[in-house]
Amino acid sequence: MMVKVEGLLDAEEVSRLRELLDAGEWVDGNETSGHQSRLAKRNQQLKQGSQVARQAGNFVLDALGKAEEFIAAALPLKVFPPLFNRYEGGEAFGSHVDNSIRALPGQDFRLRSDLSATLFLEPPENYTGGELIVEDLFGEHSVKLAAGDMVLYPASSVHRVEPVTKGARTACFFWLQSMVRDNSAREQLYRLDRSIRTLTQRSGGEDEVVVELTSLYHNLMRRWADA
Repeated sequence: MMVKVEGLLDAEEVSRLRELLDAGEWVDGNETSGHQSRLAKRNQQLKQGSQVARQAGNFVLDALGKAEEFIAAALPLKVFPPLFNRYEGGEAFGSHVDNSIRALPGQDFRLRSDLSATLFLEPPENYTGGELIVEDLFGEHSVKLAAGDMVLYPASSVHRVEPVTKGARTACFFWLQSMVRDNSAREQLYRLDRSIRTLTQRSGGEDEVVVELTSLYHNLMRRWADA
């Protein structure tokens, strides 16, 4: 399941975050790569663990905590501290699969990567190329969103970033472990949640069908979720 989260950050928030990022230290993007990814990856990354990286990461985490669509789609249990990358001058990230387990160096923190996320921080008209390509059984899906929009997609999928041939593509990326491991179960819960929200808006929440569907949602969560 791929989900677009529109307007995670508004224009003012994107501007504030970019001011912070542009003042930070950028290093070789392979700082956090696994063996296979290292062979395919050419980009720059905000230095992990720096003060700027922590401030910027907390900025994004605060926004995630308020994003109803993100929470409904991801059902997050653990979120890896957000990272930031930049592509320019032909840089790209070839086809790869994200590591199944992500850990923080020197810390007792690890998660199973169920979902990957990319938050776009540069208007798409400012750069050429840089599309996120996600593969599944139906083919390839090309994603290039407005600044402040985010895409969620299965971390198990093969994906790549096309070469940026003009301008620069700046983005935030991270992984998360969901309370619901199974992607199909998580998709059904998300669709049910959306239906409940739509019906609630129409009826004001006093519809017996809304109560019944809400009961079904929570009982399925009890069956499928680890909290």
